[in-house]
Amino acid sequence: MEHDRARTRAWVLHPELKSDLDRRDPVPALEEAVALAAALPDLEVVGSGIVRLAKPQPGHLFGSGKVEELATLLHDNEVELVLIDGPLSPVQQRNLEKAWKVKILDRTGLILEIFSDRARTREGVLQVEMAALSYQRTRLVRAWTHLERQRGGLGFVGGPGETQIEADRRAIDEQLVRLKRQLDKVVKTRELHRKARAKVPYPIVALVGYTNAGKSTLFNRLTGAEVMAKDMLFATLDPTMRRVVLPDGPEVILSDTVGFISDLPTELVAAFRATLEEVLAADLIVHVRDISHAATEEQARDVEAILASLGVDEGRPKFEVWNKIDLLDPDKRAALRERTARDASLFAVSAVTGEGLEPLLSAIARALAETRSEEVLTLGFAEGKRRAWLFEQDVVQAEEQTEDGFRLTVLWTPRQAARYAAL
Repeated sequence: MEHDRARTRAWVLHPELKSDLDRRDPVPALEEAVALAAALPDLEVVGSGIVRLAKPQPGHLFGSGKVEELATLLHDNEVELVLIDGPLSPVQQRNLEKAWKVKILDRTGLILEIFSDRARTREGVLQVEMAALSYQRTRLVRAWTHLERQRGGLGFVGGPGETQIEADRRAIDEQLVRLKRQLDKVVKTRELHRKARAKVPYPIVALVGYTNAGKSTLFNRLTGAEVMAKDMLFATLDPTMRRVVLPDGPEVILSDTVGFISDLPTELVAAFRATLEEVLAADLIVHVRDISHAATEEQARDVEAILASLGVDEGRPKFEVWNKIDLLDPDKRAALRERTARDASLFAVSAVTGEGLEPLLSAIARALAETRSEEVLTLGFAEGKRRAWLFEQDVVQAEEQTEDGFRLTVLWTPRQAARYAAL
């Protein structure tokens, strides 16, 4: 990417709807939208603002007076791109572009642009392309609805609008089918890698959290890896896994996943479901929160909602890590320590300084040890493959030979038991 060329001058608008007031504070919401825009290197955010709305207008989203007022503001600041922090219908987008004579992107479009810029692996690129096409397909169909009225009679003869819709829709569908086939091949390869990891007797610990909560910084601190970690939304997209030796505990595989965000486009949730399946395979989930952020509670609710939508059951062992305590004043930090001391599933840490990490690692080791249960298995002489697998997993506590085969006492996790049953 050429960094010496002039960057596009952008303005960020956050529509504050009455229906949103109970859910999100508009100030941190606007700050997040500006940070999203800043995550694209080709954009220069020259201004931002909150626009209060009683209700969205179907034609322009904003009322006519506000549209004119903003047109003057954007013209005076030589703005080339306006980012609307919320959903826009194709009609609203087209009308605002005509009124303001600028390019418009809504929240979904912006996040898709960021993901397209960040994806590095073949799988990530394919997922983003599929998500972008799915998004374009819905907007394409809606954008042409005004032409569908040209259909005559009983609808057996399509007008020019319908012809254009069908041609464009078919082109997108064909491209989606091609991408899906390519992605299926990549996913099969990753499944083979996952099965190979399943043969290694290491529990999986997945880091999840809102984007920019500090997951990658924590991952780097614990593993010594050099995963990209910046004060930027969606700095990393592709999942990374490393082996970590816990103090006085087992070796584990630590997984760093893509960050979540409020109102994550449904197209992206669907596209990245395969990647996020790493979370479903985890023995323990560590939810990393930026406790210094003004909207930390809202962010936590968004993460929990996405985990639930992925099918992560409530019974899965889970820790909550309150990160970035180094950014808090001493009084707030002391209050956090008191609260975490009363709850064994809460930990106050700083991934930057390392403060609070030892208790977290010790708790992870204990939790993984507690999930193991003892069981006695009887194997026939012909089941040498299953017996060898148990020894590979290092779960055999005792073994004795019988007339028909072997009796083994094993100590294993539910995940290992499920894998054994599938052999």
